[in-house]
Amino acid sequence: MDGIADMGGTQGWGPVHPPRRDEPVFAEDWQGKAFALAILSSRIASGGINTDAFRHALERLDPAAYLDDGYFGRWLNAGELMLTERSVLAPGAVEARARALRGEQVAQPPIPEPAIPHYAPTAEGSLRSVDNAPAFGLGERVRAKNVSFPGHTRLPGYIRGHTGVVDIIQPAHVLPDTNAHFLGENPQYVYTVRFDSRELWGADAEPFAVTVEMYESYLETTA
Repeated sequence: MDGIADMGGTQGWGPVHPPRRDEPVFAEDWQGKAFALAILSSRIASGGINTDAFRHALERLDPAAYLDDGYFGRWLNAGELMLTERSVLAPGAVEARARALRGEQVAQPPIPEPAIPHYAPTAEGSLRSVDNAPAFGLGERVRAKNVSFPGHTRLPGYIRGHTGVVDIIQPAHVLPDTNAHFLGENPQYVYTVRFDSRELWGADAEPFAVTVEMYESYLETTA
């Protein structure tokens, strides 16, 4: 999905600051609670552990919910979105609860009938076995497909339509594009593809290599 979360390769976000050696896991107490609530919400709304579905919730947040509330606020917002979509929470229930805790007289929305998907992964983790051989070989020049996705995808926008070289052939993994929507695991090989920075950002770019892990269906042969 081409949303606010696809920030790779874009500019204007300021410098990247290295982490502090003494940086705590959670800078404030509420962040740890938000982390736990987001994990629990994702499991309830997905019928199990589905990281792809949670990522799809993150990328569908509006810019304010994604950027202004910080990292753990973003997780909390995504958990709320998933629970609302699955009718575990009524729309507006969290806001009404917050207003009630501030002493306002607010009627709580009725609790809807949950609609949890019947989700069960075929194995632990994301690694899977497939019978077919890899479609691309080591050292082969490949192109990232230049397509837009209405749903979830792990194909970054800034490499679409650009050509690189296969450096590593990874084992088959669950395809996030379908798994996020509970449409099956559809495992396929993953390739580490090396791109030249000047291929991505033009001849004036600082020369260096960018490697991206890409699912087989994201790639095509070059002419």
